[in-house]
Amino acid sequence: MAQAWKCSGLRWSAGGPVLRWVGGRNSALTWGKRVAFGVAEGGVRTCVGARGHACPARAAVSGRSRGARCEECARLDRAHSVAADTLADDPRPYRVYLAWFGPGMVKVGITAHERGSARLWEQGAVCFSWLGTGPLMAARRTEELLRAALSVPDRIPYGDKRAVRSALPASAAERAAEIAELHARAVTLGGWPESLERAPYEPVDHLEVFGLAGLPTAVGEVSELVAGGSVGGRLIAAAGPDLHLETEGGGVVVLDTRLMTGWDLVPADGAEITVPMREFKETPGVQDGLF
Repeated sequence: MAQAWKCSGLRWSAGGPVLRWVGGRNSALTWGKRVAFGVAEGGVRTCVGARGHACPARAAVSGRSRGARCEECARLDRAHSVAADTLADDPRPYRVYLAWFGPGMVKVGITAHERGSARLWEQGAVCFSWLGTGPLMAARRTEELLRAALSVPDRIPYGDKRAVRSALPASAAERAAEIAELHARAVTLGGWPESLERAPYEPVDHLEVFGLAGLPTAVGEVSELVAGGSVGGRLIAAAGPDLHLETEGGGVVVLDTRLMTGWDLVPADGAEITVPMREFKETPGVQDGLF
């Protein structure tokens, strides 16, 4: 029987996306690489625990869950979270940014200065610009200022991001136009915290980093993994937690790697996609069936 591995998620670095495995093994992902695995027969998806600790109950979790945590571990994971506003005394400097994911999809957010662009890669931001750097609470107040004054959200649903990746504007200037306008409006606002050092408008584009140039329209996405199922395809692009896989039938399918955590996975070199799918039926020019 093939050795089973547990995935601990997709991580981004300057070198590109990497699948990480419990125990320390990493699998670098490059364009054209075949991604293929099976889910162990009879397997059950179990909670991944919280903050580096295993789930004491080894609780079963839904195959559709993106977090792969039971209710108690999810609560513990958010107990010391910047995103959940439970870490107000964090002494590290933070950056405020404007990120663009597609036409009409701009968000404001914050990230620890030491993380560089990692947070933007993890979210699948096609382009972004920094707004400023300062203490955590100053960065948070600036984020709230932009949300209120410019009606810029702090979240964009992943489904919306996926839907536009194959139809992005051709030039970097076009892709950055919305954040350029919002950055210019933001710097004229009153009420910025004095402790936040403002940053000039300097757009950073990730189209090539994610491999999105000329990306074919996806025909569907994996909705969940199941015991005995398999996934296989050639990697043509990746953004945030998503892998865009070209299947044997020629259609491109999106795999959210967060669905992989908590399962026992085994090698499956010639695998095809036999797990539940959700078809993108409303995408113009796409066939009604997946294959």
